[in-house]
Amino acid sequence: MRRAMVRVQTTVNGQPAEFLCEPRQSLLECLRDILGLTGTKEGCNDGNCGACAVIMDGRLVNSCLVLGVEAEGRTILTIEGLARGSELHPIQRAFLEQGAVQCGFCTPGLILATKALLDRIADPSEAEIRRWLANHLCRCTGYDKVVRAVRQAAAELKEACR
Repeated sequence: MRRAMVRVQTTVNGQPAEFLCEPRQSLLECLRDILGLTGTKEGCNDGNCGACAVIMDGRLVNSCLVLGVEAEGRTILTIEGLARGSELHPIQRAFLEQGAVQCGFCTPGLILATKALLDRIADPSEAEIRRWLANHLCRCTGYDKVVRAVRQAAAELKEACR
């Protein structure tokens, strides 16, 4: 039996994108398997780890919990769209400099969560950072390094806006 496919037109990382997917496919599957954007990681596949976090229409979402068809007409930012060519985004640079990357599996989700946080709160307190990142699981870095990276990125972005 042939499955019905749905055509989805969206914007991914600033570029128009179009793909065909099954109505039940997650956005995570569409990004990785159809569009080839493998920076978004599949961890738990039930919304509990944050490895698959992307920004959709300015809002942080777990892409494993969003259907691909829901991307129709939306704007999506993945980890691949954060850097400008070979120039890392200040958040990416801060994660590297603070040693908040270890194995790197959770890093894309943490970086996009950090971007979503700093887009809302330019200079978050440590408590705000920890609360915002509480739904992201990392077994390697220890969260202190991540918090330091977020604080460094916030300072650099604040300075760049002056």
